[in-house]
Amino acid sequence: MPENLKDIKELANLIKDARKEQGLTQEDLAGLSGTGTRFVSDLENGKETAQIGKILLVLGALGLGLYAFSKWKK
Repeated sequence: MPENLKDIKELANLIKDARKEQGLTQEDLAGLSGTGTRFVSDLENGKETAQIGKILLVLGALGLGLYAFSKWKK
């Protein structure tokens, strides 16, 4: 079971590692996700952003999912 991400830095590292494992440059990932190279760079450096839609595009381009649960388990 994957670990829960605790902050933007962990998300940044996950994205950067996945990109490198797939042999992609930041430019490649920007093209695949329909975002800009600057956005990918800022995201991988953990810059906080309110552009969650673009983050979801990047995750989708890398084949990574974002899971949400409707109920908390006690």
